[in-house]
Amino acid sequence: MSTYPHRAVVPLGLHLAGAAHLELVSGVVQLRPQDAMVEAMVRGWRAQQAARGLRGDTVIARERLVRRFLEYTNEYPWAWTPGHVDEWSLWLASEKHLAPSTIRSYQGSLRLFSEFSIDGRYGWAVACEDAFGTHPIAICHEWNTIAHLNDYEGSAEARPFTREEIQRFLDYADDQVDRAVRAKREGALAAYRDATLFKVIYEWGLRRTEAAKLDLVDFGRNASAPHFGRYGTLDVRYGKAKKGQPPRRRNVLSVMDWAVEAVADYVENVRPRFGCEDHPALWVTERGGRIKPAEINARFVTYRDALKLPKQLVVHSARHAYVTHLTEYGVDRRFLQQQVGHENDSSTAIYTHVSDDFMNTMLRRALAPALAPTSADKDR
Repeated sequence: MSTYPHRAVVPLGLHLAGAAHLELVSGVVQLRPQDAMVEAMVRGWRAQQAARGLRGDTVIARERLVRRFLEYTNEYPWAWTPGHVDEWSLWLASEKHLAPSTIRSYQGSLRLFSEFSIDGRYGWAVACEDAFGTHPIAICHEWNTIAHLNDYEGSAEARPFTREEIQRFLDYADDQVDRAVRAKREGALAAYRDATLFKVIYEWGLRRTEAAKLDLVDFGRNASAPHFGRYGTLDVRYGKAKKGQPPRRRNVLSVMDWAVEAVADYVENVRPRFGCEDHPALWVTERGGRIKPAEINARFVTYRDALKLPKQLVVHSARHAYVTHLTEYGVDRRFLQQQVGHENDSSTAIYTHVSDDFMNTMLRRALAPALAPTSADKDR
């Protein structure tokens, strides 16, 4: 008789996705019962997540993480302890040099699998107790996992472009087009595409992946800004998703005339010369495909290094600069929050790195009432 204190029997009529009785084959003698149990547990966890509507790539990534933890510990899930998590987390930080946010994400996936394995509704603890005389326990706790304390956990060195830097960068991108055209060499179309792409990232405050996945049809009209024509709004369909959720969409309003003119010229006069009329992508390659985020990053690094700009500047710095520069122009913070797709104003605030000149102007404006001469001062 098992002494497992939380023994629960799942009724055979209850078909809960991922339950042990649905994944284990009764009456079959396994040559390696431990391995068979692990595979059944992982298969059950996969079914449970799919039943919750999680994306396939999220499920695959989580399963891969659990299998890596299995390899690291060389123990079965019913033998895992919190100490294994301690050792593994230390190894990820000291040997693999992973960022705290990455380690926390890994710990989160491991916690989900651990909670699934001990949840009485799925019956895995009972199955392990019956088969091996022991059962899984909770291995992730507050004291051995990284807490999510900050809205932003990027590198402290990361910063936005200054106005002068972004101007130099975009001018350099335009120069590459002129050089390719004058030299009559291949690559002029790609250089023009890239120059326009970087302008779009900056003008619409986009992430690299959001920009790469844009289609021609994502631009639309804004009745309140008819002078922008068909480029008054941009439907960002692949915004950053929450863990396990589909991409979040947002509609970004156009605000800069020069950027609208640049993308209109690219779409109407340059893109057709790639010969990809039937391809939906806004940014196409000379081979007829869609440009990839890694290719955007590679071209960015080439331009940045050629200009000898600080290596702290990354593609995402243009998005930070978008928020910072519009803030300095007096654009409402709530509007910016909607533009960049932040749920909380605190996230937008972290993106804002206003210049000293702006801060001094705001300080003088704030102190003006207190420093203004009084009527008594005027009478002296």
